[in-house]
Amino acid sequence: MADLKAKIEKHDFKNVSTYIQSGNVFFQHKVEETEVLEQKIRDLIQADFDLEVPVIVLTPEKLERIIKANPFPEQSQKDTSFMHVTFLQTTPVNYDEQSILDKKTGGEEIVFTDEAIYLYCPNGYGNSKLSNNLFENKLKVTATTRNWKTTLKLLELANG
Repeated sequence: MADLKAKIEKHDFKNVSTYIQSGNVFFQHKVEETEVLEQKIRDLIQADFDLEVPVIVLTPEKLERIIKANPFPEQSQKDTSFMHVTFLQTTPVNYDEQSILDKKTGGEEIVFTDEAIYLYCPNGYGNSKLSNNLFENKLKVTATTRNWKTTLKLLELANG
């Protein structure tokens, strides 16, 4: 992460910081279009690290909107340690929602929106078939999943 931070700082990104070893990077940039920034970051990672990785850029406003839309916190019986958010790079179209719902087991819940998928996995995300890979394959969009605690921390850091 330190190497990634250093490389990003060399490419017109300002106030760069990272959070844990999960690829979360905070920055400011004069370009506001997230698609342009995603491509710029993908290109520099390819050039500097010889890696092809998906990149999703979220503005603090979008992150806050996704957090506020979470349907689960209002249900007090849910343990937030089993909540996850899958951030979608683009809005999925023409997908078979039922083929994803059929993967639910043991009290799992899933809610789809245009920007994110909200998961409640009471047996643990690692034991769930509702994985990031499943979503990317079924929805044909780039996605990344974070647990609820990390998601809230990302907003705190983005606003701080």
